[in-house]
Amino acid sequence: MTELTGVAGWAVGLMESLGGPGAALVVGLDNLFPPLPSELVLPLAGFAAGRGSFSLGAALFWTTLGSVAGAVVVYLAGALLGHDRMRRLAGRIPLLGTADFDRTAAWFARHGGKAVFFGRMVPVFRSLVSVPAGVERMPFGRFLLFTTAGSLIWNTAFVVAGFLLGENWPLVERYAGFFQYAVLAAGTVAIGLFVVRRVKARKGV
Repeated sequence: MTELTGVAGWAVGLMESLGGPGAALVVGLDNLFPPLPSELVLPLAGFAAGRGSFSLGAALFWTTLGSVAGAVVVYLAGALLGHDRMRRLAGRIPLLGTADFDRTAAWFARHGGKAVFFGRMVPVFRSLVSVPAGVERMPFGRFLLFTTAGSLIWNTAFVVAGFLLGENWPLVERYAGFFQYAVLAAGTVAIGLFVVRRVKARKGV
Protein backbone atom coordinates (compact mmCIF):
# COMPACT_ATOMS: atom_id res chain seq x y z
CA MET A 1 0.00 0.00 0.00
CA THR A 2 1.41 3.41 -0.98
CA GLU A 3 2.48 5.62 1.92
CA LEU A 4 0.77 8.99 1.70
CA THR A 5 2.74 12.11 2.58
CA GLY A 6 2.22 15.87 2.64
CA VAL A 7 -1.32 17.26 2.54
CA ALA A 8 -2.72 13.93 1.35
CA GLY A 9 -1.14 12.06 4.27
CA TRP A 10 -2.34 14.68 6.75
CA ALA A 11 -5.89 14.63 5.38
CA VAL A 12 -6.23 10.84 5.33
CA GLY A 13 -4.65 10.61 8.79
CA LEU A 14 -7.21 13.08 10.13
CA MET A 15 -10.06 11.20 8.51
CA GLU A 16 -8.84 7.86 9.86
CA SER A 17 -8.39 9.22 13.38
CA LEU A 18 -11.60 11.29 13.60
CA GLY A 19 -13.74 9.39 11.08
CA GLY A 20 -16.54 11.31 9.34
CA PRO A 21 -16.09 14.54 11.37
CA GLY A 22 -12.46 14.58 10.21
CA ALA A 23 -13.64 14.49 6.60
CA ALA A 24 -16.06 17.34 7.32
CA LEU A 25 -13.28 19.40 8.88
CA VAL A 26 -10.89 18.91 5.97
CA VAL A 27 -13.54 19.69 3.35
CA GLY A 28 -14.79 22.70 5.31
CA LEU A 29 -11.28 24.17 5.22
CA ASP A 30 -11.52 24.17 1.41
CA ASN A 31 -14.03 27.03 1.66
CA LEU A 32 -11.85 29.04 4.04
CA PHE A 33 -8.47 28.20 2.53
CA PRO A 34 -8.80 27.77 -1.29
CA PRO A 35 -5.19 26.52 -1.73
CA LEU A 36 -6.50 23.31 -0.11
CA PRO A 37 -8.60 22.29 -3.14
CA SER A 38 -11.64 20.04 -3.01
CA GLU A 39 -10.26 18.26 -6.09
CA LEU A 40 -7.62 16.82 -3.74
CA VAL A 41 -9.63 16.45 -0.55
CA LEU A 42 -12.81 14.80 -1.86
CA PRO A 43 -11.16 11.86 -3.68
CA LEU A 44 -9.15 11.31 -0.49
CA ALA A 45 -12.41 11.02 1.45
CA GLY A 46 -13.55 8.35 -1.00
CA PHE A 47 -10.16 6.66 -0.69
CA ALA A 48 -10.44 6.69 3.12
CA ALA A 49 -13.93 5.19 2.84
CA GLY A 50 -12.50 2.45 0.65
CA ARG A 51 -9.96 1.69 3.37
CA GLY A 52 -12.77 1.23 5.87
CA SER A 53 -12.39 4.47 7.83
CA PHE A 54 -16.14 5.03 7.33
CA SER A 55 -18.83 4.02 4.84
CA LEU A 56 -19.31 5.62 1.43
CA GLY A 57 -22.64 7.04 2.59
CA ALA A 58 -20.96 8.55 5.65
CA ALA A 59 -18.26 10.04 3.42
CA LEU A 60 -20.90 11.78 1.29
CA PHE A 61 -22.80 13.01 4.34
CA TRP A 62 -19.80 14.38 6.22
CA THR A 63 -18.07 15.96 3.23
CA THR A 64 -21.28 17.72 2.23
CA LEU A 65 -21.83 18.86 5.80
CA GLY A 66 -18.28 20.23 5.84
CA SER A 67 -18.81 22.03 2.52
CA VAL A 68 -22.02 23.65 3.74
CA ALA A 69 -20.55 24.60 7.12
CA GLY A 70 -17.55 26.26 5.47
CA ALA A 71 -19.82 28.11 3.03
CA VAL A 72 -21.98 29.36 5.90
CA VAL A 73 -18.93 30.84 7.64
CA VAL A 74 -18.05 32.74 4.45
CA TYR A 75 -21.69 33.81 4.02
CA LEU A 76 -21.74 35.23 7.55
CA ALA A 77 -18.50 37.09 6.88
CA GLY A 78 -20.10 38.66 3.79
CA ALA A 79 -23.23 39.55 5.77
CA LEU A 80 -21.06 41.16 8.45
CA LEU A 81 -19.29 43.22 5.79
CA GLY A 82 -22.65 44.32 4.39
CA HIS A 83 -23.86 45.93 1.18
CA ASP A 84 -23.14 49.55 2.05
CA ARG A 85 -19.62 48.95 3.33
CA MET A 86 -18.79 46.77 0.32
CA ARG A 87 -20.13 49.47 -2.00
CA ARG A 88 -17.86 52.07 -0.39
CA LEU A 89 -14.88 49.75 -0.69
CA ALA A 90 -15.64 49.15 -4.39
CA GLY A 91 -15.60 52.89 -4.96
CA ARG A 92 -12.04 53.08 -3.64
CA ILE A 93 -10.63 50.28 -5.79
CA PRO A 94 -8.70 51.52 -8.86
CA LEU A 95 -10.55 50.98 -12.16
CA LEU A 96 -13.73 50.09 -10.29
CA GLY A 97 -16.54 52.22 -8.94
CA THR A 98 -19.87 52.16 -7.21
CA ALA A 99 -21.63 51.80 -10.58
CA ASP A 100 -19.79 48.52 -11.19
CA PHE A 101 -20.81 47.31 -7.75
CA ASP A 102 -24.43 48.31 -8.33
CA ARG A 103 -24.55 46.39 -11.62
CA THR A 104 -23.05 43.32 -9.95
CA ALA A 105 -25.49 43.55 -7.04
CA ALA A 106 -28.43 43.87 -9.46
CA TRP A 107 -27.20 40.83 -11.42
CA PHE A 108 -26.85 38.81 -8.21
CA ALA A 109 -30.35 39.82 -7.14
CA ARG A 110 -31.68 38.27 -10.38
CA HIS A 111 -29.42 35.23 -10.65
CA GLY A 112 -28.11 34.64 -7.12
CA GLY A 113 -29.70 31.21 -6.75
CA LYS A 114 -28.14 29.90 -9.96
CA ALA A 115 -24.82 31.54 -9.09
CA VAL A 116 -24.67 29.79 -5.71
CA PHE A 117 -25.84 26.42 -7.06
CA PHE A 118 -23.53 26.23 -10.08
CA GLY A 119 -20.77 28.14 -8.29
CA ARG A 120 -20.39 25.24 -5.86
CA MET A 121 -19.24 23.16 -8.83
CA VAL A 122 -16.63 25.58 -10.19
CA PRO A 123 -13.07 25.48 -8.80
CA VAL A 124 -11.91 28.61 -6.95
CA PHE A 125 -15.28 30.33 -7.49
CA ARG A 126 -16.91 27.79 -5.15
CA SER A 127 -14.95 29.30 -2.26
CA LEU A 128 -15.93 32.87 -3.17
CA VAL A 129 -19.58 32.71 -4.22
CA SER A 130 -20.78 32.74 -0.61
CA VAL A 131 -19.35 36.25 -0.14
CA PRO A 132 -21.82 38.11 -2.42
CA ALA A 133 -24.61 35.90 -1.09
CA GLY A 134 -23.86 37.20 2.39
CA VAL A 135 -23.22 40.78 1.29
CA GLU A 136 -26.58 40.92 -0.50
CA ARG A 137 -28.29 39.06 2.37
CA MET A 138 -29.71 36.26 0.23
CA PRO A 139 -32.38 34.58 2.40
CA PHE A 140 -30.47 32.09 4.51
CA GLY A 141 -32.81 29.16 3.80
CA ARG A 142 -32.47 29.74 0.05
CA PHE A 143 -28.70 30.00 0.35
CA LEU A 144 -28.59 26.80 2.37
CA LEU A 145 -30.74 24.92 -0.16
CA PHE A 146 -28.68 25.89 -3.23
CA THR A 147 -25.38 25.42 -1.40
CA THR A 148 -26.33 21.95 -0.17
CA ALA A 149 -27.64 20.82 -3.57
CA GLY A 150 -24.60 22.07 -5.50
CA SER A 151 -22.14 20.73 -2.93
CA LEU A 152 -23.79 17.31 -2.85
CA ILE A 153 -23.52 16.90 -6.63
CA TRP A 154 -19.89 18.05 -6.72
CA ASN A 155 -18.88 16.00 -3.68
CA THR A 156 -20.61 12.84 -4.90
CA ALA A 157 -18.71 12.88 -8.20
CA PHE A 158 -15.30 13.19 -6.53
CA VAL A 159 -15.89 11.03 -3.46
CA VAL A 160 -17.30 8.14 -5.51
CA ALA A 161 -14.42 8.44 -8.00
CA GLY A 162 -11.89 8.27 -5.16
CA PHE A 163 -13.72 5.31 -3.64
CA LEU A 164 -13.76 3.36 -6.92
CA LEU A 165 -10.18 4.20 -7.92
CA GLY A 166 -8.67 3.37 -4.55
CA GLU A 167 -4.89 3.83 -4.64
CA ASN A 168 -5.26 5.41 -8.07
CA TRP A 169 -7.24 8.34 -6.61
CA PRO A 170 -4.60 10.89 -7.83
CA LEU A 171 -6.06 10.37 -11.34
CA VAL A 172 -9.15 12.30 -10.21
CA GLU A 173 -7.07 15.25 -9.03
CA ARG A 174 -4.97 15.19 -12.20
CA TYR A 175 -7.87 15.38 -14.63
CA ALA A 176 -9.86 17.79 -12.45
CA GLY A 177 -6.78 19.98 -12.45
CA PHE A 178 -7.20 20.55 -16.20
CA PHE A 179 -10.68 21.95 -15.56
CA GLN A 180 -9.36 24.15 -12.76
CA TYR A 181 -6.59 25.54 -14.98
CA ALA A 182 -9.15 26.26 -17.72
CA VAL A 183 -11.34 28.17 -15.25
CA LEU A 184 -8.36 30.14 -13.95
CA ALA A 185 -7.22 30.93 -17.50
CA ALA A 186 -10.70 32.10 -18.50
CA GLY A 187 -10.92 34.25 -15.38
CA THR A 188 -7.50 35.77 -16.02
CA VAL A 189 -8.42 36.61 -19.62
CA ALA A 190 -11.74 38.16 -18.53
CA ILE A 191 -10.02 40.31 -15.90
CA GLY A 192 -7.34 41.33 -18.39
CA LEU A 193 -9.93 42.42 -20.96
CA PHE A 194 -11.84 44.35 -18.30
CA VAL A 195 -8.69 46.20 -17.20
CA VAL A 196 -7.71 47.03 -20.80
CA ARG A 197 -11.18 48.37 -21.61
CA ARG A 198 -11.35 50.39 -18.42
CA VAL A 199 -7.88 51.92 -18.95
CA LYS A 200 -8.81 52.86 -22.54
CA ALA A 201 -12.03 54.43 -21.30
CA ARG A 202 -10.13 56.46 -18.72
CA LYS A 203 -7.73 57.69 -21.40
CA GLY A 204 -10.57 58.40 -23.84
CA VAL A 205 -9.18 56.04 -26.46
